[in-house]
Amino acid sequence: MGLLSGVKVLEFGMAVAAPHACKLLAFMGAEVIKVESITHLDMLRRAGVSSEVGARIREMRPGEPLPPGTILDTFVSNITGLNKLGVTLDLTKPEAIELAKKLVARSDVVVENFRAKVMEAYGLDYPVLKKINPNLIMLSTSLAGNTGPERDYLGYMEIFGALGGLGHLTGYPDGPPTWIRFSTDTMSAATAACAIMAALIHKQRTGEGQYIDLSSYEAVACLSGDALLDYAMNRRNQSRQANLDDFMAPHSCYRCKGDDKWVSIVIATDEEWKAFCNAIGNPAWTKDERFTDANSRWQNQAEMDVFIQEWTMNYTHYEVMDILQKASVAAVPSFNSPEIWGDPHLDARGLTVIVDHPVLGAQPVLAPPWKLSRTPAKISTAGPSLGQHNEYVFCELLGLSKQEFSKLVNIGAIR
Repeated sequence: MGLLSGVKVLEFGMAVAAPHACKLLAFMGAEVIKVESITHLDMLRRAGVSSEVGARIREMRPGEPLPPGTILDTFVSNITGLNKLGVTLDLTKPEAIELAKKLVARSDVVVENFRAKVMEAYGLDYPVLKKINPNLIMLSTSLAGNTGPERDYLGYMEIFGALGGLGHLTGYPDGPPTWIRFSTDTMSAATAACAIMAALIHKQRTGEGQYIDLSSYEAVACLSGDALLDYAMNRRNQSRQANLDDFMAPHSCYRCKGDDKWVSIVIATDEEWKAFCNAIGNPAWTKDERFTDANSRWQNQAEMDVFIQEWTMNYTHYEVMDILQKASVAAVPSFNSPEIWGDPHLDARGLTVIVDHPVLGAQPVLAPPWKLSRTPAKISTAGPSLGQHNEYVFCELLGLSKQEFSKLVNIGAIR
């Protein structure tokens, strides 16, 4: 049994922020029903669809077959849909809204990441849903939250990183801010999942539901708290400093033998410095007075890094890692994607698992990011195809008759 077995989550999610949050809950055993629509495809499903086919899909009549060759199951839609049930509702239809409300009535949690006012326009905002389900937990996640002067601003992952400050702090001193993409979506999603867990604990203790209004760029800004405090307390504006640290040196990424191969090396103490010098054979430059103590190394790290790289370039990044780790010095290669997926240590830690998808076949996916002893998180099913569980959810869970179900399909409410 999972930690959240018995918890029912209804997801109105697109892209990554809300879907990834709900996937984390599904890993812990929550029943997650993802609501989609063929009339407004999630961008993760549109990844394999041309703009012409996408436009054709939106114009389709209820029950009309998809254009030949249409791909609505993609690698990324599978990843964000793991362990979920999938249904389709055209929320522009009043009958679909009523079905959505019936799903809300049986749910513990509702999650959505539309722009501000969308759920309100559908008549599915929290004040309405609370009347249907007084103990409901609802989380809305958007660029800047659903209140305040920036509530109508639109944005997604790159904007989260820019406004949250991580882009400004990431990069080289003489270069532009870094364009940070999917990681900011997952940062926001992890924050959302933790907030929902806290709300579930509160509900368990008090019986009370609540509304959580999450600003994605504020969730990202929390990860640069030291820079924010530095400005608040010292009026000091931190900026990009590549791989350098405020105190430790060496603390950088060094070129190795091979095409675009690099290794990160970090030394925190004089004892680690001595171990590093011994591991590389105590060349003459290591005895230079510029590098004899931590402060001197930090003050002269540009010159020191030249010497270190002259040594690392004689070895592959794996060889440098082996030499230094055996000396208890922190060193790890800068992996490219194939190296990450094939790394024996990560493989031993269970980084990935293979999931059998009925359309895509065997798919490698990231395993749940934590290990729980009594209630293990696990992946049990692939991501759903579009509307895969319509009949099960609407007939078996909501109790519609086959005739009622067919009628709602024919009028395009279930679509």
